[in-house]
Amino acid sequence: MCEDHDHDMECCCEEEGFPSIPLIGDPAPSFTALTTKGTINFPDDYEGRWVILFSHPADFTPVCTTEFMTFARMQGEFKELNCELVGLSIDSHYSHIAWLRTIEEKIAWNGMKNMKVDFPVIADLTMDVAYKYGMVQPGASDTQAVRAVFFIDPDSKVRALIYYPLANGRNFDELKRLLVAMQTSDKYKVATPADWRPGDKVIIPPPPTTEAAAERVKGAGADYECLDWFLCLKNLPR
Repeated sequence: MCEDHDHDMECCCEEEGFPSIPLIGDPAPSFTALTTKGTINFPDDYEGRWVILFSHPADFTPVCTTEFMTFARMQGEFKELNCELVGLSIDSHYSHIAWLRTIEEKIAWNGMKNMKVDFPVIADLTMDVAYKYGMVQPGASDTQAVRAVFFIDPDSKVRALIYYPLANGRNFDELKRLLVAMQTSDKYKVATPADWRPGDKVIIPPPPTTEAAAERVKGAGADYECLDWFLCLKNLPR
């Protein structure tokens, strides 16, 4: 362990052999990379938009194929939420192209077929991007990226991250739900309860003083309800 608690956390991780992982609130690590849609400069090219940056272990693998088909099906839904998709694996540019062509031309699954993957997929043979985002985790594999998901906000800050093991596909309903929840919290300055869905009540920030707590409970009624002084909920405007 690092003795100096003021020492940079990233340095500590590198000294101990752990991958460097950007934390919530950190600036998204920058990179320039070749993708199936040309060269991108990240995150500069996406300023003002949300981004889901995700990794997959390898091209031409079954779980990854089902995930890419699902991302392709939902790409329009994410775009409507001002969110772009960017994929990555430690495979070559031409492997990506061949795999995406195979998905579109040959694979039918779960009611989906002829799925065109129209978002950029990064070729990361050098593992430069994968290491910057902690996508390579030696306990799982030192030759493949795990299933990492990073939510980057319009200010290019990391807002959430989710890691899945190599063998298990992601829950895409949750990816969209979390994106909408974060956007809702930003817009209305509220929190969202467990299993929140759009249209459900949201949580009002807790009162900061005993006086405010008393007023909060006393004022509960038409506009909001209180289960106790620290847990009050309200409907958002439609």
